[in-house]
Amino acid sequence: MSSTVKSFKVTYNPVNEENTFTSGDCLSGQVTLEVAKECHIKSLLIQLKGKARVLWTETYGQVTVPYYAKDKYFSIKHYFIADKDFKGDTTVAAGLAKNTKGPIDSQCLVCQNMPSSFNGSAGKIVYSLKARLSRSMRIDKKDSTKINFVTRADLCCDPELTTPQHECKDKGMKMFSSGTVAMDVDIEKTGYFQGEGIKVLACIENNSSREIRPKYCVYRKHSFFASGRRRLHTKDLLKEVGEPIAPSDSVKVSRIITIPHDMEPSILNCSILKAEYRVRVRINVTWGLIYKSQPRFHPEIHPSINVNAK
Repeated sequence: MSSTVKSFKVTYNPVNEENTFTSGDCLSGQVTLEVAKECHIKSLLIQLKGKARVLWTETYGQVTVPYYAKDKYFSIKHYFIADKDFKGDTTVAAGLAKNTKGPIDSQCLVCQNMPSSFNGSAGKIVYSLKARLSRSMRIDKKDSTKINFVTRADLCCDPELTTPQHECKDKGMKMFSSGTVAMDVDIEKTGYFQGEGIKVLACIENNSSREIRPKYCVYRKHSFFASGRRRLHTKDLLKEVGEPIAPSDSVKVSRIITIPHDMEPSILNCSILKAEYRVRVRINVTWGLIYKSQPRFHPEIHPSINVNAK
């Protein structure tokens, strides 16, 4: 038996080449309905939603405990046909119904504190546009599409993002080496765009008896929170090795670590999950020994500025 509804689809109109939206953007789109024969519709609506959720399990002996939390940002509905208080039906003739077009109120995207879209191992932040068709004595027809939302940042005017970071380490060597190694390390600021370079400036005093090399690493931290518990995932993303420094030598070194254009933005404004980055500088000693005292920095990665080009 053929279905009365041949197709039902919701789409939106991109506002830039990257297919992203940010605060202040106006979202518009279409709902397309094609029916094989005349049918009676109770309601046709679209819904714009933004929410975050985390879920993972932990095993204690033979007991598995789930940890779950959610955070709802907004839920906006618009009825094209009827509404929840309408008791009758609307008749639609056979064929391709005229596309229903209309802008979604841009005020729903004005809030500056909404986090960027995110998909991690134990949680996600999702913005979606959904459509639902309701008929009497029939299962509802549904369709949805995800929206890639990014948080806009002004790296020039926010004092927290323009603040430099500094770390100083000075400790003795162990194992087969004697003496000390001192590191005085800086990064120029805290906030960076995708594709930008993180400039690491270091003054290194090698007062040990071994040749050493500075090693640089950018790694990611995903934290998920629920019921007073935290789930942590870390992953090394970029690794680089500097030039050797001879024993009893003191040098100033500079390293630019380029952030990939597709690196996901930092998320620090969500109550149930975080996406953070760290830059670690450590010393590698001849014979593979590692100088354990490691300066760590906390850069914030933001979407590149061309994301907002209309």
